[in-house]
Amino acid sequence: MTRHYFLSRYAAGARPVAWVTSGAPVELLRAFGFYTFYPENHGALCGAQKVGSELCEVAEGEGYSQDLCSYARIDLGVCFSGRTPVGKLPKPDLLFASNNICQTVVYWYKVLAHHWKVPLILFDTPYNFEDITNNDISYMVGQLEEMIPVLEEVSGKKFNYQRFQDVIRVAKEASLTWGEVLATMKARPAPMTIFDAFGHLAPIVSLRGLPVALNYYRVLLNELNDRVKKGIGAITDERKRLMWDNIAIWYKVRDLSNLFAERGMNFVAATYTNAWAETISYLDINHPFESLAKAYSLVILNNNLNHRLELMERLIKEYRVDGLVIHSARSCTPYSVGQYDIKRLLMERLGVPSVVIEADIADSRVFSEEQTRTRLEAFFEAMEA
Repeated sequence: MTRHYFLSRYAAGARPVAWVTSGAPVELLRAFGFYTFYPENHGALCGAQKVGSELCEVAEGEGYSQDLCSYARIDLGVCFSGRTPVGKLPKPDLLFASNNICQTVVYWYKVLAHHWKVPLILFDTPYNFEDITNNDISYMVGQLEEMIPVLEEVSGKKFNYQRFQDVIRVAKEASLTWGEVLATMKARPAPMTIFDAFGHLAPIVSLRGLPVALNYYRVLLNELNDRVKKGIGAITDERKRLMWDNIAIWYKVRDLSNLFAERGMNFVAATYTNAWAETISYLDINHPFESLAKAYSLVILNNNLNHRLELMERLIKEYRVDGLVIHSARSCTPYSVGQYDIKRLLMERLGVPSVVIEADIADSRVFSEEQTRTRLEAFFEAMEA
């Protein structure tokens, strides 16, 4: 990932550059040779580097509400100030957004289009109140096909169907391998923690469709399988196994990791990391457009809450989870809505103790040490009862 950010300094002018949302079908852009930059990934990096709040304040100083997604505020703060922990961001030639993760990205990227004065492509995915329909697939395929002339014009390259199929194949293999990486945590003791997985997630998000991501996960999988074979756990004494819901609290990853590990509690599953391990597996090189539409329509935040509840039930059973930690993120409403109902239903159905931490993904100003400590102490007592 460091190399990827270093390359961004020299991408502008050498390669077409696209800024992309995490849920957008980037495989189509890969076929045209775009260098892709992910503002959400960069926002997480800023949060982890503990500069997220000051960049949010820059955007707020320009009139943007503190209630907006902190990734969006960080990104706008970087655009307005030019400050970033990675030195410099590449100027985009194109913006590519999909509303399958939230509606905020639509307006966020409109602001970026105005700021950078570049074209914006929006991939509209109908929300799945029930099962996805053939009409939904046809509607999305039509959009993907309409993008091709725009991508040809911006990139200066003609669409290569074979190249597109190759990208689809690599993206699917990487996603399946990422799923195998996560599945190693079914072992007891688990060879890594979800806090580790939050870091290892970056390639499948930012480098999806490139061989480097696939190779990275193959090496990681071999290492983890070796640890499982030798019985090497990620923490010293794994007594309890936990699951995490929602995006990481990036500025508290190390602190939370140490806090739980000291008590013999290891996070072995998460809805967030699992998101890139399932739907991309729908990709099919023989039906690239249709399968791409289906894969990106079925992401966790574009499905109803019953689907999410069923997913969490399955993960709890498969990973033998003893407790659940739910991050209610102030600035990520789509991921946080319904969490208290899910908490109640999982307790009723599976008897799994849980706790809700109210915080934010990258803006540390809304994190309360005292409130979090009080809630976690009660959770620890419930786990030991």
